[in-house]
Amino acid sequence: MTTTTDHAELSTEQVLQRVIPWETYMTSKLITGTSLQLLRRYDKRSESYRAGLLDDDGPAYVRVFVSILRDIFKEETVEYVLALIDEMLTANPKRARLFHDESLAKEDIYESFIRLLWRGNWFIQEKSCKILALILSARPKKQHGGAANGEASNSKSKLTTIGDVLIGLVEWLCAQLKKPTHPSRGVPTAVSCLAMLLKEPVVRSSFVQADGVKLLIPLISPASTQQSIQLLYETCLCIWLLSFYEPAIDYLATSRCVPRLIEVVKSSTKEKVVRVIILTLKNLLPKGAFGAQMIDLGMLQVVQSLKAQAWSDEDLLEALNQLEEGLKDNMKKLSSFDKYKQEVLLGQLDWTPVHKDSFFWRENITNFEESDFQIIRVLITILDTSKDPRALAVACFDLSQFIQHHPAGRIIVADLKAKDRVMKLMNHGNAEVTKNALLCIQRLFLGAKYASFLRA
Repeated sequence: MTTTTDHAELSTEQVLQRVIPWETYMTSKLITGTSLQLLRRYDKRSESYRAGLLDDDGPAYVRVFVSILRDIFKEETVEYVLALIDEMLTANPKRARLFHDESLAKEDIYESFIRLLWRGNWFIQEKSCKILALILSARPKKQHGGAANGEASNSKSKLTTIGDVLIGLVEWLCAQLKKPTHPSRGVPTAVSCLAMLLKEPVVRSSFVQADGVKLLIPLISPASTQQSIQLLYETCLCIWLLSFYEPAIDYLATSRCVPRLIEVVKSSTKEKVVRVIILTLKNLLPKGAFGAQMIDLGMLQVVQSLKAQAWSDEDLLEALNQLEEGLKDNMKKLSSFDKYKQEVLLGQLDWTPVHKDSFFWRENITNFEESDFQIIRVLITILDTSKDPRALAVACFDLSQFIQHHPAGRIIVADLKAKDRVMKLMNHGNAEVTKNALLCIQRLFLGAKYASFLRA
């Protein structure tokens, strides 16, 4: 039995060097005399000569190729015919329309390709996937007679419906994303196919139902090589297409999709990657909690930084402006705690009114418990890392406010090892820093009630 790896690196050119015994197939009645004549005319001819044949009688050649894939199972012959079709469509992708010619309305043009997807041989799987995606994308939206090729209603034999084809293809694509048949080409092939087909409602719904969204998220990561950049771009294109589909948005909201997109867009210099990410974030901004999440992740600053770069794409510049306006509108709608949280997470601390507003601290003190006291941890990190005296002073003051207002404030701040960091700041060269460091130490040692009795 031929293993997958034996055929993994086969090229179309290598396969097309084979000599296929078409006459033998006719003798054994696997192909007709007419098919043999067409194959003799087409096989081993120059590209320009074959182009003329396809222009004159394209649907007849498609019928021959599809019937061979249906009736002949010899692997070398199947590979050869798939290579012929692949070569034909690569030279001119518009030839995919030939599969939808009215003369082929009673032919089951999809069944063989769907069946071949599940064969062990990677060459056959990859070509079947690529050809299927092109044929599906090229099908007319409304065909005369009301039925697309592959689903004719008046045929005696039941043909494979478009819905069955799309669902079957999605099943194979998800299988590739989970456990690729080919170690380096399985995932890129699947993502490239999805990027072509996710505009189809049936593909979107079956992909989401198959839990496919979460399989794309790990692929959103910074890329450097040409191949990895293309995979990243097509992955982001899939996410953009899914951002138009409400059930998919629910999945995106509970994943690390937005943080990963922002991480990529910060460092990417590829205009097409930046464009598709910005368009995706613009789509997601008004949905659910995405706006607050983007603000938490500093997306407004990222957009302003991107706007300062020299992009040639006007659509990108327009999308950046729209995203910036949308983020600013979201900022205005944020609660006082959301704004405070944003200030802390960005490390941009200043004496904004909330810091000395006792009502703010009383009303929001339980919010500081979110994400295992994330805000308190960040304030303590600022004490370690910031060179800005104003930020250091405000961080010390905020820690003292937390100690004063939270029932377990002293214990929590002490457990997070803040004391030594604050003590160091008591010797800082800036008077504002030392004053607030002292206040924090007083409250840390004795709590608010007795702090005033402690002498420095």
